[in-house]
Amino acid sequence: MLLVDGEPVPCSTPEGSSGRELVAALMGNPGLRAASERIRAAPERRVPSGPEGPRHVYVFQREYATVDPARVELVGTDEMTTCVGVAIRNNKTGMTSISHMDFPKIVEGGFKQMLELLGDDDEPFDVHLIGGFDDASTKVVYSSGGKHSIQEGYSHPLCCKIVEVLHKSQQRFHLRSFCVLGINTMTDSYGNARPIVGGFVMQTSSGVVTPASFDITSRCPDEIVRRIRVSVSSYDPNWRGKLLETYDTHADIFQIAPACWMPDWAEMAFSLNQLSDSEVLLQCSTSPAAEPPHFVETERRIWKYLIENPDWEDAFPKYKPRVFHWTDDGRWSRHS
Repeated sequence: MLLVDGEPVPCSTPEGSSGRELVAALMGNPGLRAASERIRAAPERRVPSGPEGPRHVYVFQREYATVDPARVELVGTDEMTTCVGVAIRNNKTGMTSISHMDFPKIVEGGFKQMLELLGDDDEPFDVHLIGGFDDASTKVVYSSGGKHSIQEGYSHPLCCKIVEVLHKSQQRFHLRSFCVLGINTMTDSYGNARPIVGGFVMQTSSGVVTPASFDITSRCPDEIVRRIRVSVSSYDPNWRGKLLETYDTHADIFQIAPACWMPDWAEMAFSLNQLSDSEVLLQCSTSPAAEPPHFVETERRIWKYLIENPDWEDAFPKYKPRVFHWTDDGRWSRHS
């Protein structure tokens, strides 16, 4: 069940509200709006890597990780436009799970994965939902029943599914942040809608959430292979309806489960790399006008890797995971 200020979200029917109804109610809640304003007004934290940075776990799109505050200081994600970042925390133990959800069909299974290691507690878990700017446009549709308006876009259906699954869960969740959709949308000087907060970190010891950004060194380990895995997992039935596993909480290692791709992915990568920067944005993004400045460069680095490694076994010999251990100098080092 989803709680706000300690009370269940008001439902119009005894069976519970639809995701659309719940989103509308949450968007109008004064306490949640105030919490969103505090997040938007907070300075963005730039997360470094190495000895000078805090020990952190980063998740890419469609990934999740559960961490122990005794080992990990920060968990976070960024690069969110139409995706939604979810952080759930057990306040008694501090165990925290974070995900970067990108599609309604992975929400239900994804929450089961996130809750698996958080433990049992009679008290509600805190949950924060951040990202997913308002990319929807209103379209008038004519049918036999007359005309009606529908909202299109990627963020709104995703937010609806997330709150619906949370509300129908046997576990109680105290919603602390709902910085999504219109609350998290600004218009740039060209008239394009874009997110105000595109990334965040949670301090695992306190549960405090702040806006954050990462760079090529702190989106680690194994950045490029993990980005490729997001794309190829869509074609792998083993990952259907699931988030991608990354960090092994018990062993305190990153274990990147194997993924495979067809040889023609190298050909597709070569073809895509011939596109101009503007064409890359239009063809490879759900929100071309809202992507961060490094988006095109990142896509070209992915394509370069696929061109140079057309055989997936170069990345995952014998279909074994890629394992990374934490080193004394504050970095992740590959062991297998």
